[in-house]
Amino acid sequence: VANLGYAACRALSPVYPGDTLNAESEVIGLKENSSRKTGIVFVRSTGCKPDGTKVLEYVRWVMVRKRDEAAPVGGDHIPRLPEAVMASTLGDACPRIDVAAYDFTLAGSPSRFGDYAVGEKIDHIDGITVEEAEHQIATRLYQNTARIHFDQFSAAQGRFGRRLIYGGHVISLARTLSFNGLANAFHIAAINGGRHVSPLFAGSTVFAWSEILAKADVPGRDDVGALRLRTVATKDRPCADFPLKSGNEDDSAVLLDLDYWVLMPR
Repeated sequence: VANLGYAACRALSPVYPGDTLNAESEVIGLKENSSRKTGIVFVRSTGCKPDGTKVLEYVRWVMVRKRDEAAPVGGDHIPRLPEAVMASTLGDACPRIDVAAYDFTLAGSPSRFGDYAVGEKIDHIDGITVEEAEHQIATRLYQNTARIHFDQFSAAQGRFGRRLIYGGHVISLARTLSFNGLANAFHIAAINGGRHVSPLFAGSTVFAWSEILAKADVPGRDDVGALRLRTVATKDRPCADFPLKSGNEDDSAVLLDLDYWVLMPR
């Protein structure tokens, strides 16, 4: 039915054009929803090169319809997941860079690792309106074929009455918007956790803001440092006031809440 969240995602080794990748997934947890019509499946996926070199590992949880709603599940099993990826494990997928040759003007910003402070919040200002055609093109490029993103005839008879924007596209848009303020955050090293807070549909405009949660050295590296970011994406709501919560609940405009590590030149 939908991807709901992510955790323990780490880039493990570099990937280059021409590399062939394959993936394996293991079910590590199950939880039945109260409706008994659906449940949450926790999956750990690993991407590898043909020689067995691991390039990516991550956990996600997805909502899946039950084949038989009356079938017993046998009890819930929710895996224990780390609160964050340790900074000491970052950087293996990013080759060393020559900072002296790095063109900050061409990159779009002079700001480096040392220019950011923990607790700093950045309004990424710009908005991107999502259209039916381009979100379907992007979703095909991600090799997602779920009909809820493409089949309006079936979607019209469902809960929302229209096609749903793929959550991976929302993450991509938030990352794109974050360039305005984090232009030199060139490498995503890990995803600590994330939630798709609410659905997105064509015609809405996506905005985003980020907070610097932590800074860390990368072991053995003097070319880059690690920033831990929280990026929040919203729909039809500019982010000058950094929307997140309304009381104890998520703000109704929030689409995505993503916690991740990036590498940035020193």
